Amino acid sequence: MSKATEYVDTLPENIGWQPDSWQSRQAQQQATYPDAAALQATLAELSSLPPLVTSWEILSLKKQIAEAQAGNRFFLQGGDCAESFAECNSEVITNRLKVLLQMSLALTHGLQKPVVRVGRFAGQYAKPRSSDVETRAGLTLPSYRGDLVNSVEFTPEARQPDPRRLIQGHACSSMTMNFVRALVDGGFADLHHPEYWNLSWVEHSPLADEFQRLADSLGRAVNFMETISGRRAGSLKRVDFYTSHEALHLHYEQALTRTVPRQQGWFNLTTHFPWIGMRTADVDGAHVEYFRGIRNPIGIKVGPGADATHLRRLLETLNPESEAGRMVLIHRMGASHIETTLPPLIRAAQDSDSPVLWVCDPMHGNTETTTSGIKTRRFRNIMSEMEMAIELHHQHGSQLGGAHLELTGEDVTECTGGARNLGEADLKRAYKSIVDPRLNYEQALELAMLIVSKFEKLD
Repeated sequence: MSKATEYVDTLPENIGWQPDSWQSRQAQQQATYPDAAALQATLAELSSLPPLVTSWEILSLKKQIAEAQAGNRFFLQGGDCAESFAECNSEVITNRLKVLLQMSLALTHGLQKPVVRVGRFAGQYAKPRSSDVETRAGLTLPSYRGDLVNSVEFTPEARQPDPRRLIQGHACSSMTMNFVRALVDGGFADLHHPEYWNLSWVEHSPLADEFQRLADSLGRAVNFMETISGRRAGSLKRVDFYTSHEALHLHYEQALTRTVPRQQGWFNLTTHFPWIGMRTADVDGAHVEYFRGIRNPIGIKVGPGADATHLRRLLETLNPESEAGRMVLIHRMGASHIETTLPPLIRAAQDSDSPVLWVCDPMHGNTETTTSGIKTRRFRNIMSEMEMAIELHHQHGSQLGGAHLELTGEDVTECTGGARNLGEADLKRAYKSIVDPRLNYEQALELAMLIVSKFEKLD
């Protein structure tokens, strides 16, 4: 099993660290702004704006992650590959929340443990790219790096990095987070009324019927508990929701890295749970240096190119105090590679002093391009990697404690397969992603139920 200790709020030793110390290191995947003075003026403005999350929310999430490391919770992280400013609206946010609620209900019911709900939203506006430039029909322009940096339209004006987008990103993140808080605090997640979470476009789906049976079963259980206790279960009216994003744009992250009253150390107050992407996980690089000093729980994406030595160095650098709840390792190997690449990393984590939470991202390692040039993912490969991850951790005395998914509550056709057996021809009907393909509601809920089924078979 993975190391797990009782959660204790620990202040890490940040020798020689300041929020800007990353600037002395090599920083990958950063935007190049044509006007340095405009960037600095924007960062000064951003530094004066209110934070997006609070330190006590961050520490609450860290405690829940420590419980997941001990096997007492399951970690569900999901949302868009890349958020867009244009989709900062109530319908998109509500539908995304509905999917995560329904998945977490299925997981809680099947795994018989509480779920830590973390959205890939309210800040997922920056994206890494394999090349700094993109060429179409002889015209070469800067690559689209997410709405936080530039616009997806292929014109010189749209692709020029604009620092004012940092302010817009803060505003959209704030509006998203505030709306999610309002929904959750207002009873949107009330277990007495799961019908609030219904998505009308899937009302004829076989999975909708299956979920309704599950919700009815839980409703009866809640009513029974209230009947014998004589009290209404008020705590079931709301749930905790946390935000996450890849902390890619280091100037943006630094501008909202702050100290707070009655707490020691520095917090990244753009999000509860920032993570380091696979392209920026250099132990000696700027991103790891930045993450070394913040008190948030942090994730690291681990791909098939990672080795045991690299992973041990990351854990030693980022969690020198072996703090419970601090480290989440998100592996994304691909269905064809996970069997050979994951076990050495499991052993490396077991040999380290750091408690870790292992989470499977079955999306990114299974991306492919169709013959017609559309980027997609096959549901059977996503499912296969997830099932193999559960099995491999079990075989090696570890445990898979979570899932990291790109999904949406919209009626999209971006991944093939799943409940309606979408084919390549279906992709053209409703392909809306601006970067990577996402699971739609049916596929996401089906995957949650398959996760439960796989765990049940191991018991």
